Amino acid sequence: MNVLLIGGAGSMINNLIIKLSKEKHRVYLLTGDKFGNLPYQRVFEKYRFTYTSSCLNEIFESISPDLVIFMGAYDTNFSWKDEEEEAVKYSSGLMNILMGYARKGLGRFIYLSSHEVYGGSYEEDIPEEALVSPSGFRAMVLAQAEEMCESYRKSRGLDIVTLRLDHLYGIPESMRDVKDICNRMCLEALDSESVTIREDNRFSLLFERDAVEYIYRVAVCAQHKSFVYNISSCKEVSEREIAELIQSHLKNPVDVAVKEGEPSRKILSNRLYDSEFGSPFFCELSGIIKKILDKMKKDRHIFLHGEEKRHSLYRRLIKKAGWLLKALIPFVENLAAFIPFFMLNNRAVGSEYFASLDFYLLYVLLFAIVYGQQQATFSAVLAVAGYCFRQMYDRSGFELMLDTNTYVWIAQLFILGLVVGYMRDNISKLKRESEDEKDFLSVQLNDIHDINSSNVRVKDALETQIINQNDSVGKIYNITSALDHYSSEEVLFYAAEVLGKLIKSKDVAIYVISNASYARLFSATSKKARMMGNSIRYTELGELYDTLLEHKVFINRRLDDRYPLMANAIYDDQASMQMIVMIWSIPWESMTLGQANQLVIISALIQNAVIRANRYLAALEEKRYVEGTQTMETEAFTALSKAYLKAQKSGLTECMLLKIHVSSADFKEASTAIMKKLRQTDYIGTLKDGGLYVLLANSNNNDVQFVINRLKEIGYDSDIVEGDVE
Repeated sequence: MNVLLIGGAGSMINNLIIKLSKEKHRVYLLTGDKFGNLPYQRVFEKYRFTYTSSCLNEIFESISPDLVIFMGAYDTNFSWKDEEEEAVKYSSGLMNILMGYARKGLGRFIYLSSHEVYGGSYEEDIPEEALVSPSGFRAMVLAQAEEMCESYRKSRGLDIVTLRLDHLYGIPESMRDVKDICNRMCLEALDSESVTIREDNRFSLLFERDAVEYIYRVAVCAQHKSFVYNISSCKEVSEREIAELIQSHLKNPVDVAVKEGEPSRKILSNRLYDSEFGSPFFCELSGIIKKILDKMKKDRHIFLHGEEKRHSLYRRLIKKAGWLLKALIPFVENLAAFIPFFMLNNRAVGSEYFASLDFYLLYVLLFAIVYGQQQATFSAVLAVAGYCFRQMYDRSGFELMLDTNTYVWIAQLFILGLVVGYMRDNISKLKRESEDEKDFLSVQLNDIHDINSSNVRVKDALETQIINQNDSVGKIYNITSALDHYSSEEVLFYAAEVLGKLIKSKDVAIYVISNASYARLFSATSKKARMMGNSIRYTELGELYDTLLEHKVFINRRLDDRYPLMANAIYDDQASMQMIVMIWSIPWESMTLGQANQLVIISALIQNAVIRANRYLAALEEKRYVEGTQTMETEAFTALSKAYLKAQKSGLTECMLLKIHVSSADFKEASTAIMKKLRQTDYIGTLKDGGLYVLLANSNNNDVQFVINRLKEIGYDSDIVEGDVE
């Protein structure tokens, strides 16, 4: 079958090429690097294009691959030194690859992921159904890539399989291959004769050639039951055990230093894979470590001193001789051409027909035209030597030096040679500059073509969106206008639910500005959306606050888990911040400028509904509160309590209702004293039974005990009210 391998040069992809070629498959290779010169194993056809190239569709169309394997987490094209830049390149590259594959829609796509998508420590082996918990930036990008593959699989019905490889290691060829923990420890032992380990750090190692066998079984199977498989040797090993193996294979003593750290265990479960495909033979760790050490000792200058691989003396002489020969060729040609011109000049002397013909001048002009100033100067020197040698047949050297004609002739020779050589060099320079400019403009033209193609796709997508997509302006208005049907007290609660529906996110929170520094949580659709807490000091949110202050939508492009993935502030007519809307989960492909603009539109429509509700409540403020107090009237407080309790049942907020044990004659005095102990977002009022109640917004059973104790300190007992309000 036709197999397309996608990835940078390295031992892992070379082992895959060898395996697939040995099994008589036709292997094609997409390098991902237009100018790369690193060695690969021999393949049927090699394509040197970047992952974002517009030619990918044509490549997939031309090959019609039955199998595509993307190296993913083990792609050497990504160094991850600048994680933010690499994250953009990685995600956009994978997106373009998936689009090219999905357009053809045939064959199987295998994405190679890593154990890194799981952070922390696990007592049991990690099964495929365990939720990913990336702890680093690179791990987060790999997890996002898995989600992208899964999204394409579900939405397009494609055969996309994700394989998570557990602590992959191999025998390095150069320093760029020293990435895994096993190679790093071996190199450290050779370099400093000591190894630093973390005690109780336990994991499972997977040798590259074993991983290739695992991958191949999934690649060629007729059917598979799952779309995600964890691949591991399941042989638990610790850093100390690896250090002991290194000690046993080295003649010199190796010290072991223990670095402090929390005990950790992370081993992927291979049970699902074994039940379906069986378990291939595993290479023994001890033998592989010995081979790694032997390789590093043999090429010590590469691994310890960072030098390039040394070739044999013969090859180095050939290489240097080749360069020297190339540089000497024009001089050799010059000397060879001088001999016939010297002979012609001697024959021309005294000839009736050729006496006036200057062969030396022709000789100098010839090399000035062909090679330029340098060879024109060299040929002029040879010509002067030949002229002087011929003149000394009839005259002495002293007479020749006194002859002014000699100097005139030499000046003429050098002037003509240097001028013609200079003109030739300038013409060549102009040609090179023209070629460079042509290449530069060609690249720009290709970029403009790509940009235009992208703009056409965006235009078509926007046209479709306006006409019939769920995200059209008409749809957005219809959904947000549903807020008008809620009571004035309920608008902000259900605004979060409406926003989540439009943005396609289950984790939405709305914070209401309390004062110049604090914002309090009003409504949230999930536990994750509440992760910042019920009260936040929003002026200390760093880049999030700075972005909102500029009336812009904050997009968490760094995927910093301290911040929501997207946020927007809602301002009033006086440009004062009133609310902050936070989106905590959103598909990676939706974190775009278009989605940000959509959030602004939705926020504005929600703001209109909130303003109408606030104006209505302000108009009825005199009827809502008992005159001269902050105690709400029975009807208003009942409506507000019902709104909070209903929103709590829908999972949009948390609240607690307390009944105060006080006589009706003391309501005014009690409410004044109690309000001093409450937050600005809490309410006090009466219900139909004539009792005095306190409504605590965004509070749970733990919070309410604190309030009960505070009220008790000022002489008021209270009880938690369970059930609905009548």
